Amino acid sequence: MNFKRPRGTSDILPQDQPHWSHVYSTASKIAEQFGFGRIDTPTFEETSLFQRGVGDETDIVQKEMYSFDDHGGDSITLRPEGTASVCRAYIENGLHNLPQPVRMFYMAPMFRYERPQAGRVRQHHQFGCEIIGDSSPEVDAEIIELGWKYINDLGLKGVTLRLNNLGDPTARSGYLSDLEKYFTGVANQLPQIDQKRLERAPLRVLDSKHPVTQSLTDAAPRSVDYITGETKEHWTSLLTLLDNLKTNYPEFSYTIDHRLVRGLDYYNRTVFEYEPIGATGQQTLLAGGRYDPLIGILGGQETPAIGFGSGIERMILEMKKQKVTVAQLKGPKIIIITVGDSGKASASLATELRAAGISTILAPKRSLKAQMRYANNQAAENVLILGDREVNQGTVSFKNLAADGVQKEISRDAATIAEHIRSYREN
Repeated sequence: MNFKRPRGTSDILPQDQPHWSHVYSTASKIAEQFGFGRIDTPTFEETSLFQRGVGDETDIVQKEMYSFDDHGGDSITLRPEGTASVCRAYIENGLHNLPQPVRMFYMAPMFRYERPQAGRVRQHHQFGCEIIGDSSPEVDAEIIELGWKYINDLGLKGVTLRLNNLGDPTARSGYLSDLEKYFTGVANQLPQIDQKRLERAPLRVLDSKHPVTQSLTDAAPRSVDYITGETKEHWTSLLTLLDNLKTNYPEFSYTIDHRLVRGLDYYNRTVFEYEPIGATGQQTLLAGGRYDPLIGILGGQETPAIGFGSGIERMILEMKKQKVTVAQLKGPKIIIITVGDSGKASASLATELRAAGISTILAPKRSLKAQMRYANNQAAENVLILGDREVNQGTVSFKNLAADGVQKEISRDAATIAEHIRSYREN
């Protein structure tokens, strides 16, 4: 029987790792630069956490979650997104007692039963940032700036921000009522899938990717026209702050898009997405928004919060599309080539070098030519050739593969070998 990986998953092979390393290191650096600390939550949670937090009527809860009963009869779900878990951790661990706001980031796999396509898989990895405990527009601008800097530091160009404001509960009730009236009036023109969305949650219709529905949304009510009072002041201040970002980030740009509602029920006020300019279909690189009601919904004190999630697979896909150059994995410092019957001495030397902190590989026992070829294929910096003669003399033949190719016989001890490595680096 030939086993294959489950549909919608992937093997991240050694040759794929440079892009992943670049994303992980950039994400960590940027998050820490903005004062975020890392959080890791369980891969699975109680199913009810996502039912309450994400929303029963969302596509995630309705169709995409991997849920099962464990041996104790409890309903468990593989995490489909990161924010609900972070909020659960915030409540459970009493993080409201810390100075506010609390800034946390994560990098973790998420699981959704979706139709696999480019950049959209059933196990995907996500970089996310959350700021909990601050309702100011300055924090909204900060999380948006973090997303922009992350994208730019990855080396991506031609990316723009889509922005919307969903309002507060008071404004939203009037907006949703008018939105439902509008879509009910054109319901016979909607495709069947969006007619069902209309019955469950009118806001979800705006999120449709069907071209007929998208054309009908042009005349739909706009949420920004319904916001008033403090929410409107918050929105106006945010736009001013985003305009000011252009001083330090000349390529930064944004558009207000009333179709942008995000696919999760917990969002309010600010929602945003970064995508390549001129993108069609599912090409969002980073998305998020404010979710002030969520911690209260999950049983905590009412606490303002904002955050984003960014799919790493999709980000890497865009990096490859734009031919972003990333640092390649370095080969070992040394590969030991064994000649004759000196295998035990080679193994002992390899152990000595590793103990001294020098990355070392033993070449497979083949011909000298084949072992040299192996060393070149591994991108090794140096080779050590150890035969019976060298064993008897306490020496080893040293050769730097990037230099003049001169082979030197040196003492067979880690300190001497390390000194030769340093000398070639300095030269």
